[in-house]
Amino acid sequence: MKNSTLFLPGFHLATLRRRPRSERQKLADELAKIRHKSIRQLDACFTRFVPHQILQPHASGTLSRRRLFSKENTFWGFFSQILDADGGCAEVVRKFHAVAASRRFTQPSTSTSAYCQARSKLKETDLGRILAHTVAQADKPDKEGLLQGRRVIVVDGTGVSMPDTSANQHVWPQRDHQNAGCGFPQATLCACFALRTGALLSYEIGNKKNSELLLLRKQWSTFTPADIFLGDKGYCSYYDVSRFADQGVDTLMTLARRTPVTAAEADQILGDDDLLIHWPKPKWNKCLSYSYDEWLALPERLSLRQLKVTVKQQGFRTKFFYVITTLTDPNTYPAAQLAETYFQRWDVELFFRDIKTTMGMDILRCKSPSMIRKELLMHFIVYNCIRLLMVKAAQARGVATRLISFKASVQALRQWEGLLKSDINLKEQTRLVSSLCDTIAASVIRQRQGRREPRCVKRRPKNFQRLTRPRHEMLECPHRSSYRAEAA
Repeated sequence: MKNSTLFLPGFHLATLRRRPRSERQKLADELAKIRHKSIRQLDACFTRFVPHQILQPHASGTLSRRRLFSKENTFWGFFSQILDADGGCAEVVRKFHAVAASRRFTQPSTSTSAYCQARSKLKETDLGRILAHTVAQADKPDKEGLLQGRRVIVVDGTGVSMPDTSANQHVWPQRDHQNAGCGFPQATLCACFALRTGALLSYEIGNKKNSELLLLRKQWSTFTPADIFLGDKGYCSYYDVSRFADQGVDTLMTLARRTPVTAAEADQILGDDDLLIHWPKPKWNKCLSYSYDEWLALPERLSLRQLKVTVKQQGFRTKFFYVITTLTDPNTYPAAQLAETYFQRWDVELFFRDIKTTMGMDILRCKSPSMIRKELLMHFIVYNCIRLLMVKAAQARGVATRLISFKASVQALRQWEGLLKSDINLKEQTRLVSSLCDTIAASVIRQRQGRREPRCVKRRPKNFQRLTRPRHEMLECPHRSSYRAEAA
């Protein structure tokens, strides 16, 4: 074998050994190891719904270096944490441990500190952009639906609690009747959902001083012309109906704070229990939630339609109620369709149940306001992604999305997550995702019309004392058997 560099000993001898690896090749190997250590299995299911460019490392500063807890890995770890039944930070770290052990890599630390620090560095604006991306895909026109296929946005509010820290208490204070150290910070949420798909379109968070109606007014930009606002009696307001009409948005809600108009007082009788009426402009009052100038700009009267809906199904506490709407044409919008649409308003209670009970958002875990906001954003991102996956499965199998069980979809996704490994080929990955969609579409909830579901609790609470003083001052009853818990 001829040596062409006999008199140049400092040069590489290509015929005797391998060429040294360049720095770029060494970096590529390190990136491959990090990629194998990641927990990005969920990326296979939600790659269409989460834009990758937002998860790319920053050019400099925080989350700019490729490490085990990179920006992308941290996001999917946070995503997995929300999806898990346990929901703790240690659960995510254990997943990294399992992946590293299966690939014979060096085990990372068992401490959750590195993951929590990386999670706190995720920007709230980036998470907001991801949520906006899911919202943009959430609800497309349904020409075969009720009310001429127009988009119906249902609005409702709820409350969440969080750890009792001074920072959380400052932003979202506890109730006034509770002593210091005996309660938890309480936040009020008002959210807009697409009725057809159940996807969350927008939300606002406030404290005990913010009403749901005021939080809704911060979300007016969510509505577009030709939308229909669907709400309960808490949103029955002359001012809001008028402002929605100015935007080209129609309203459908329960009558409240006004006496129903009788047939003798109506402008026109459109049918049985179907009246065309008008509301006069309310008198100015300093207690109103809008300014005097806004009151002057309101029209002197609003032309509305009043429907009396009789509940014929058993199991409902209400036997009849009144609905007010700006959809005044009885030919285009029959009374039966309006009643059916309002009956579906109950779905928003199920949407909140899916987020708070199934996904565990009822009691938040983070200890600072900034992380509370990120935790809420992540809950809504995960919720929307699951809803979009349900829509995809429903469309492929010809099933109505609102009939598919959300909890069954979450359970299926938890089990499929371990199968969607990062090293399987694209064909196998596509097959598994298709199988997951089949499983989701098969989880159809059986409709049991007229089934009575009283809001009562069968299981009795444990007879523990209530914490009525700070822990260091509280004295426990020596005989617990003699103490009875108060009614919740």
